Amino acid sequence: MPQSADKILDHELLFREPEYQEIFRSKKENFEFNHSDESIKQIVEWTKTEDYKQKNFAREALTVNPAKACQPLGAVYVANGFAKTLSFVHGSQGCVAYYRSHFSRHFKEPTSCVSSSMTEDAAVFGGLNNMIDGLANAYNLYKPEMIAVSTTCMAEVIGDDLDAFIKNAKQKGSVPDAFDVPFAHTPAFVGSHITGYDNALLGVLKHFWDGKSKTAEPLVRVPNDSINFIGGFDGFVVGNMKEIRRIFDLFGVKVNILCDPSGNWDTPTDGEFRMYDGGTTKEEVEAALHAKATIVFQEYCCEKTTKFIAEHGQEVVVLNAPVGVAGTDRFLMAIARLTGKPIPAELEKERGQLIDAMADSQAHLHGKRYALYGDPDQLLGYTEFLLELGAEPAHVLATNGNETWAGKVRALFESSPYGAGCKVYPTRDLWHMRSLLFTEPVDFLIGNTYGKYLERDTGTPLIRLVFPIFDRHHYHRFPTWGYAGGLRLLVTLLDEFFETLDANTIIPGKTDYSYDIIR
Repeated sequence: MPQSADKILDHELLFREPEYQEIFRSKKENFEFNHSDESIKQIVEWTKTEDYKQKNFAREALTVNPAKACQPLGAVYVANGFAKTLSFVHGSQGCVAYYRSHFSRHFKEPTSCVSSSMTEDAAVFGGLNNMIDGLANAYNLYKPEMIAVSTTCMAEVIGDDLDAFIKNAKQKGSVPDAFDVPFAHTPAFVGSHITGYDNALLGVLKHFWDGKSKTAEPLVRVPNDSINFIGGFDGFVVGNMKEIRRIFDLFGVKVNILCDPSGNWDTPTDGEFRMYDGGTTKEEVEAALHAKATIVFQEYCCEKTTKFIAEHGQEVVVLNAPVGVAGTDRFLMAIARLTGKPIPAELEKERGQLIDAMADSQAHLHGKRYALYGDPDQLLGYTEFLLELGAEPAHVLATNGNETWAGKVRALFESSPYGAGCKVYPTRDLWHMRSLLFTEPVDFLIGNTYGKYLERDTGTPLIRLVFPIFDRHHYHRFPTWGYAGGLRLLVTLLDEFFETLDANTIIPGKTDYSYDIIR
């Protein structure tokens, strides 16, 4: 065999060895029973045509590779954003393994989450016993100060009532009566991870503000001048929350961040394991009721939550993941208006530095065409920034975007000459994007790790700026919001442009007349 103690091959080389190639050949000939290579080639070529695109966009009852995840993933995200809180998913063990691994692969950090481990008997008779045992085990083994419960498909299909189940578990002594167990129903077969985020965050706020499922008196709001901030579901939360806190510190304003998982996903290696690190405390959740206003960075990720907060008497300022100059301007002006404080000189300087960097590089990105997919609010931010750079966001696709969102994207297109001819695609998936990349090619694709298959199929260079990112490391540690985040995104876009330019001009004596040292 090719692998031995004296000859260790990495997997990308190991499977090219003759022994493995013979295994692959035999498998294909004797077990796969495929169409002929020529037939497969013809079909593949047809899928690149306008005729196929029309058929692809006509489908109604089938989704192929959606650019979204399911509700419980967003709920697990929320639970990780509160201090000493354990995420408890009422459902099967396999589902929870997916949520844990998804976050761990992106953030390169362990993600704590437990399950009620529902199996076939629970699917028939209900999961009450699983809840009773599961809460007791979670409470005694992992010593949380709060357990946040959400659901998967199995529990929702059979109709398990979380409120009743949790109260029954407390009566059985699983956790103390006064122990906080906020909950949210998060059926995975509707909505997406941003819906789950919204439901779970709403569940936490309702629990503390509205009387803990009618087991305590609702809190009474006593307005003050404090400010809350909600970031929404954000794959760059480690870098972005540091930037948000820095901005508020420069204003001299104490901000109460509701749901901050950045500490849990940025723990140090110093000999101590931290199951819980950072996050919003229960006291901060209760204090948030009295705030003057709440700034929300993701309108479409927090629809129910923003409505709930507004109903409790606060002003809610809703933004769409501010990226670049104009988006950050609106954020800073909102802080200045709400607090009565001037925009700090340091931030004004950073704005000028970002504009200077954009001017230095605009000749390279001007007129370049981009296709991008991701969550609705994030894409609004990215689209606006591309237009500021003089680039063209030709295809903007969100599987979890609706027509209202699409209207806001079209308004951005209409606000800039670079938006002419650009199109938005709500509710579409990555198989739709594949057709677009073949029939209406662009220069670059902005997406997540799954976009590398589109890159391979269509030859469109991929820029990884969307959750999840599994095949690159540590992108989440850098901000994408604010002027500093805009500079980071600018460099990321430029790096991919220059790498692509070098790859296209690298052949000596043929294309290297543009293989320049200075760009």
